[in-house]
Amino acid sequence: MYATCLYCNVHLGANEIIEEFPVGRRLAFDADKGRLWVVCTNCERWNLTPLNERWEAIEECERRFRDERQRITRDNIGLARLSEGLELVRIGDPLRGELATWRYGDQFGRRGRSRWLKTAGVATLGAAAIVGGLTVGAFSVGAVALYPYIERRREERRRNRLIARIPRWTGEPFTVRGEHLDRVRVMPDRDVEGGWKLALSHDAGDEVLVGAEAMNALAMLTPRINIGGAPERTVREALRRLDPFDDVTQYLLPAAHVAEFKAPGQKNVANLPLATRVAIEIAANEENERHALEGDLALLELDWKEAEEIAGIADGLLVPSDVEEKLDDLKRG
Repeated sequence: MYATCLYCNVHLGANEIIEEFPVGRRLAFDADKGRLWVVCTNCERWNLTPLNERWEAIEECERRFRDERQRITRDNIGLARLSEGLELVRIGDPLRGELATWRYGDQFGRRGRSRWLKTAGVATLGAAAIVGGLTVGAFSVGAVALYPYIERRREERRRNRLIARIPRWTGEPFTVRGEHLDRVRVMPDRDVEGGWKLALSHDAGDEVLVGAEAMNALAMLTPRINIGGAPERTVREALRRLDPFDDVTQYLLPAAHVAEFKAPGQKNVANLPLATRVAIEIAANEENERHALEGDLALLELDWKEAEEIAGIADGLLVPSDVEEKLDDLKRG
């Protein structure tokens, strides 16, 4: 297998993910037609690979693409960025946007463990102060009052802690602190994009955001609202709620209705049931990732059409017509 670009002669790089094909940092594949390309990161031209190098590599690319959640798919092309840095471009009918429990389960589980350790540390400190007072025979009022004092200081820090600077299209970003997290609300509004809007508080007052601004703010704030994490069964329940929606952001409309009409006194996101909060965070996170990948995908689609035309001619010259007919029969079978 060649290791340099056929067009600009620059090294194509290597990957350790696709064992059957360790060349390239961006691989494009079409499992239906049996095509595999290495996309040059320098000139962005698509290098068609030899026939005998493709089949097992294509199967591995398909498996990796299906397992990866950081991906976006259009009608006939998809892009996935693997955590190891390899990019996969999938040609063909789009996959359903299933949500991987393992990905989000690990994320929320780590938060819960971290929160528990911090809480246990403060409790241990307070207990140590009291035991220390007993040990020296000085169980004083000061020792007993130390633990509540620590708790008050923690609460003060929580309220004043900088949570996020929410960007907006014009003007300075909104500065959101810990004390504002209890006043984040998702509300229905049939007159705005998506049918919902986001109300939040910040250093300068209150604001209502809609559309992309609201989604971006929600993606930044919900991880801090859900700082305590969630058990795996709750994450599974959140994913089950999102499953009926082809676009998971559509879940935000029924979530807004639940907050507005079915949970009196609990309209703030922080007061909603944990599974609802987790589902809202996942939906916002998915939308942010989709936007990050979408620009690259539009350019890739144009490049693929040119590369496919060349590949069709090249493969047609190498493969006898009777072999192509046999391959077509196998695919249909």
